Amino acid sequence: MGAHPVGGARTMESVPESHPTSASSSAPTPASRAPRDLRVGVNDVVRFVLELFAFFTFGFWGFVAWPLPWNIVLGIVTPLFAILVWALFRSPKAVFHIDAFGKALVEIVVMGAAAFAWLMLGQPIIALVFGVVAVVSGVIAGRKELA
Repeated sequence: MGAHPVGGARTMESVPESHPTSASSSAPTPASRAPRDLRVGVNDVVRFVLELFAFFTFGFWGFVAWPLPWNIVLGIVTPLFAILVWALFRSPKAVFHIDAFGKALVEIVVMGAAAFAWLMLGQPIIALVFGVVAVVSGVIAGRKELA
């Protein structure tokens, strides 16, 4: 191999061929892997707003639809439970990885419960608009995920 430059550091010419950092190595390096598509589209923003609105809905429903002391309990516990279910099963960094149909089922239950909460509060227009936007956004995202 020859002498190393000052300080004992190796140059690319002095690295043996079997070393993983050599130029002729066929193993993929992190730099050579294809980058994931990290662009945020319009539907991604709509879905995020829908999630936040669903969590707000559960809190609002809990505080408004129930008498004391249940309104305080349900106003806090209901959105926390929905956030927990979403984080465990549906979020991009979910703890439990389930297939696309399981993710769709979790999303249908959470969004459907939020729409139903607006119906219980006597707001059918909000329930209908929220439900339609959630279904359209979910179908678009589901088709993208299955493609």
